[in-house]
Amino acid sequence: MLGGAGVVRLEKLSDARFAHALEGAGVVVLAVPGGGYPLARLSLARHVPVVSVSDDPGEVRALLELDADAKDQGLAVAAGAGSAPGLSCLLAAWAVGALDEVSEVHVATLGTGGPACARRRHAALREAVEEWRDGSWARRVASSGRELVWFPGHAEGDCYRVNRPDPLLLVRAFPTLRSVTTRAAASRRDRMTSWLPMLRPPHPEGTVGAVRVEARGRRGGMAESMLLGAGGRPALLAGTVASAVAVRAANRQLRPGAGGLASLVASPGELLAELSERGVRIMRFEGASPTPAW
Repeated sequence: MLGGAGVVRLEKLSDARFAHALEGAGVVVLAVPGGGYPLARLSLARHVPVVSVSDDPGEVRALLELDADAKDQGLAVAAGAGSAPGLSCLLAAWAVGALDEVSEVHVATLGTGGPACARRRHAALREAVEEWRDGSWARRVASSGRELVWFPGHAEGDCYRVNRPDPLLLVRAFPTLRSVTTRAAASRRDRMTSWLPMLRPPHPEGTVGAVRVEARGRRGGMAESMLLGAGGRPALLAGTVASAVAVRAANRQLRPGAGGLASLVASPGELLAELSERGVRIMRFEGASPTPAW
């Protein structure tokens, strides 16, 4: 939590302890796996905006149900304010503004953050995937649809469909999109063992990571594809995005309501520029070599 007394970190919460900690809080950042909805609801009841970094589609859907309550109070509930979704939504929103018309957005990620992020990716590789195809929702098999993707930092990986909330948040922000998909880099072992319990404990923090967004549309009457991305430790990327969004939420600089960053951030370019100043290297792909986009 961020308030007048600074940052208060709470790991094991009870409702009473959480409610007490809300006194004087300027914003609540939910960075725990699961259980975010009741905490977000309690925060709104105390007139405190919420920022969640969860990439669990079920939890994101639950947070979006707080849209009416958040708008009534003039507060923001930022769902998926991490790396992907989060940074991916900002990159997509910037691309939508740069092109005259955008019909498709495709998100791909490499690497994981902490243990909770690794466990969530493990589950996302086996769960049924909801994609936005031709203007309607379609169910796809997880770990299918192999694509070789080049990421910033000269990294590459075979990417497959995963159950993540990027399509849900982007379609909510841009209803005219015809197609939105999300994929993650995964090895054969990752895909084959996704149906089993994790065979070994995940690393405390991932090292190599990246986010890549491809927007397809038209500009000046010509078809155009824009590729944007960022590389770095996934946990660091997510933390940098969440902290910047939390400051905006506390200062009431986000649009009221519950949604992703593409919906709540009025000027994605300004926030991306701030993230760049904080060390997140935003890249735009041109041909074979990536060049800084900012």
